Amino acid sequence: MNSFRTGLVTALVATCCILQLNLSAQTNLSDSAVSQLVNPNSAIIPVPRSDWAVPRQNEMLARVKAAPGDYDLEFIGDSITQGWESAGKNVWSDYYGHRKAINLGVGGDRTQHVLWRFEHGQLDGLRAKVAIVLIGTNNSNNHDNTEAEILAGVTAVVRQIRASQPDAKILLLAIFPRGTNFSTQRGKILQVNEALARLSDGQHIFYLDIGSQLIGNDGAISPAIMPDALHPNDAGYRIWAAAMEPLLKELLAQ
Repeated sequence: MNSFRTGLVTALVATCCILQLNLSAQTNLSDSAVSQLVNPNSAIIPVPRSDWAVPRQNEMLARVKAAPGDYDLEFIGDSITQGWESAGKNVWSDYYGHRKAINLGVGGDRTQHVLWRFEHGQLDGLRAKVAIVLIGTNNSNNHDNTEAEILAGVTAVVRQIRASQPDAKILLLAIFPRGTNFSTQRGKILQVNEALARLSDGQHIFYLDIGSQLIGNDGAISPAIMPDALHPNDAGYRIWAAAMEPLLKELLAQ
């Protein structure tokens, strides 16, 4: 059995090598371009949800279709953004109840799912003054995507918003820290955030990192803020809202 497996692996490797050589020879593509064809970055390829989140995905598309028009704020993201409707609902009322705001968060979403929603009308008919973007944490799980791939995915989301809503200001949030203590995944997220900060241009895109406000002096995430070390509770959403408020007032005034 071991020899069979070894032979199978050898054959697969040889096949991939031949495919890469053929692609290079036939198309004159660079090594990096060939690599993308053989091993495409899933974070930038739009795909729909096919699991438990399908109803929520469809609800978000229907929400926009039912209420297009002008908005002060649109929130785009995953379960952390969706949580404004549950754990963060009181904070939402306090900070955004007097503003016209729409929540477009879908639990479990990755960058590729947000891109699919964009392709299928998520932003159609919306004219937001400020788009608040927090996405990418689910791409960081295990070996799903590399740091470079996550960066490309978030960048694609931002670029699509710019193309669809050229008059909107984009408040791009650093991916929140996760996991009770220091970890490889936290380090991965920090590296992505360092690069995401470079997207800020002070004119259309504004970057905000509140990660240091979500951890203690020892680097641990308190259950008093994030009970599962990932999703904020009321106190966590209050920290988030308060951290954004000065910049949001400035951007909305513009």
